[in-house]
Amino acid sequence: MVQGNQSRSCYPRISNSIEVSIIRNNDMNCCSIEPSIPQSSPEVDESVSGEGLQFVTQGCAKCGRQGRRLSRKTVLLMLKPELLEQAMTGTYGVCSARDCPVVYFEEQGSHRFTIDDLRVRVGLKTKEDPIPLCYCFGFDESHILDEISRTGNSTIPERISRLIREGLCACEARNPAGICCLGEVNKTANRLRESSRSR
Repeated sequence: MVQGNQSRSCYPRISNSIEVSIIRNNDMNCCSIEPSIPQSSPEVDESVSGEGLQFVTQGCAKCGRQGRRLSRKTVLLMLKPELLEQAMTGTYGVCSARDCPVVYFEEQGSHRFTIDDLRVRVGLKTKEDPIPLCYCFGFDESHILDEISRTGNSTIPERISRLIREGLCACEARNPAGICCLGEVNKTANRLRESSRSR
């Protein structure tokens, strides 16, 4: 990847003030340095928000939920080899409904790919350990839970943010959602922290 590329990669260096807002804002996409715009409609993919994200015009053929458009490159990198030819054309959306088995759906066509069609586990749709959170650096939900049970807090979001600032992530290629995982990591850390305190 070229250093000057300002696409959806996490490569651009993030200033400390923006980093703090990323860590505190669970819905922020760390790959963008623009302020986030929360999506209020329940039919819209709530896993991400922010300037520059595009949503597909049609919803998931299985559950009807509108999803965020993602690059065909991400789809191809996630699919099992025998399915690659089916995704060589078209525009795809990602379905973030937790109970829907569809991960990718073709916007103007009939192709759809489920959790069984991917080479990796999809954390958003997984209910059993390990539940992946950060695909670039290998953190899963159990890492956060273990740290919270030992210390009462988790430093994992900050550690990921530091690695992002160093230009070491590859979210578009490694995360099935094709975006930065930091928002989902923060949501999970906050949920597990609250759950730990209420016990």
